Amino acid sequence: MHPHTPGASRSTRRRIVGALTSATVLGLALAGCATGEGPSDEAASKRVTLVVHDSFPNDAFAEAASAATGYEVEVVSAGDGGELTNKLVLTKGAPIADAFFGVDTIFASRLVDNDVVEPYRPEAFPESAVDLAIADTDSDTTDAFSLTPVDRGATCFNIDTAWFAEQGLAEPTGFEDLADPAYRDLTVILDPTASSTGASLLVGTVAAFGEDGFADYWQRLVDNGARIEQGWTEAYNGQFTQGGGDGTKPIVLSYSSSPAFTVSDDGAATSTRALLDTCSSQVEYAGVLAGAANPEGARAVVDYLVSREFQETIPDTMYMYPVDAEAQIPEAWSTFAPLPDPGAAHDLPAAEIEAGREGWLRTLSEQIGL
Repeated sequence: MHPHTPGASRSTRRRIVGALTSATVLGLALAGCATGEGPSDEAASKRVTLVVHDSFPNDAFAEAASAATGYEVEVVSAGDGGELTNKLVLTKGAPIADAFFGVDTIFASRLVDNDVVEPYRPEAFPESAVDLAIADTDSDTTDAFSLTPVDRGATCFNIDTAWFAEQGLAEPTGFEDLADPAYRDLTVILDPTASSTGASLLVGTVAAFGEDGFADYWQRLVDNGARIEQGWTEAYNGQFTQGGGDGTKPIVLSYSSSPAFTVSDDGAATSTRALLDTCSSQVEYAGVLAGAANPEGARAVVDYLVSREFQETIPDTMYMYPVDAEAQIPEAWSTFAPLPDPGAAHDLPAAEIEAGREGWLRTLSEQIGL
């Protein structure tokens, strides 16, 4: 879930639903209407509910997905990615929806370990994204997914390039620079106990420094004057020198796509740069919920989430990258906001994150007092 998300603007909404025809929309409306005193079995079988995190274009997606699938799609929000995960686990067996979207790498294995999902592989899943899927390890084939990847991003430190030029200070490039006294008091990071972006940095530092070294690295950051904020908005918009406010920190934890958010009006330049050697990957997943009232409809909605039509709306609607490598992305993203090179990100398997996360948080809390 990307904090830059602008929501579904009017122009974005037109982009999602622009292909719809009046006849299709009218047909869906008629299909969803009940006759008599209550909804018919046929009408009920056409309803499908998708539960999502709170940075999703609910209304625009519901309209477009309804037209594309022939189902009456309802979208409901359930908080951020962590809250969504908890609600899905707590309602296992009596799910609050038929399908879900928005659980990311940090929490993905919790759904699998608690048997929350029904394995499914979308019919037209892009081959370019197979490596991002979480396989169903109980399946006799390699075709089933426990979780289907829909979008991807990367948590990275971002810098204000003009600030460093004005100060005559070399731009930092990696983790070690941020703990160097030359960059004292310049960085703002996020509390991993309160922020999914901060939790992604925690995973990245465990991957980079190991379980025996990550907490020492965080200590070095703090000792070098790094400020810890509770949320991305407070850090980026409040503390970062390019966040639009009165911030004084030219280094901030954000995303590899954030430089596309600071592109000049003419599209010729951006005022920020992501440090691609500090990135850790985030993938957001969808799936069919075990015990869904309408599993067939749920599968159709997951199919739509990975369709080319929806994939090409992801940068505008959620400020993430589509998992379909053939989907078009805005030119500014290609120029100023590339993903880190494959293999360069500091990543861990989802199962390892689930097994280690609480212990890492305890270690960090004990060492630096979060």
